[in-house]
Amino acid sequence: MNLTVFGATGGIGREIVRQALGAGHRVTAVVRDPARLDVTGDALEVFRSDLTDPGELRAAVRGRHAVLSGLGARSRKDAGVATRLTRTVLRAMDAEGVRRLLVVSAGPVGPAPEDDGPLDRAMRGLVSAVLKDIYTDLREMEAELVRSGTDWTSVRPPRLQDKPLTGRYRTVAGGFPRKGRFVARADVAHAMLSMIDDEGTVKQGVGVAY
Repeated sequence: MNLTVFGATGGIGREIVRQALGAGHRVTAVVRDPARLDVTGDALEVFRSDLTDPGELRAAVRGRHAVLSGLGARSRKDAGVATRLTRTVLRAMDAEGVRRLLVVSAGPVGPAPEDDGPLDRAMRGLVSAVLKDIYTDLREMEAELVRSGTDWTSVRPPRLQDKPLTGRYRTVAGGFPRKGRFVARADVAHAMLSMIDDEGTVKQGVGVAY
């Protein structure tokens, strides 16, 4: 497949690029600073952009089978960036008629498992309060997806870890895995790539966790 990856220098975006190349896909990595991308490969194209101009991004998404995005705030002061940058990506995709889009969101944005215990509910409430601005941004981003004409999937992990790929994560379309408290960035990337052709994840928020 021909894929475009936004946020390719972030923890999840970099893993998407690395794993996609390893699976034999052709990848266009959209980055602000190419020097920060430490992944290489014959099937890799690096596209430099500050993500402000949808017209500029049309060349990066044209003819692609799917677009994957790891765009998001790195800290609370960056709240709002996910919605703003995703809106630019959506406009470029719409102009080029590219429909499949998978983005990274966060577990607390979606519904909690009905049978979550007191500890999990308390942890979720605490994290949501501390990161309120970031989660508000992600909810607005997901609202943009719903209003768009894309076949979108919002992947919602809990607390992220820098650990090797395991492939032993759980996913729940429209919900979240019970007692799912952690997941590695590498496994989130793997899940996103595996969902590209999964019709059951289209127009869904999908919880992913161990």
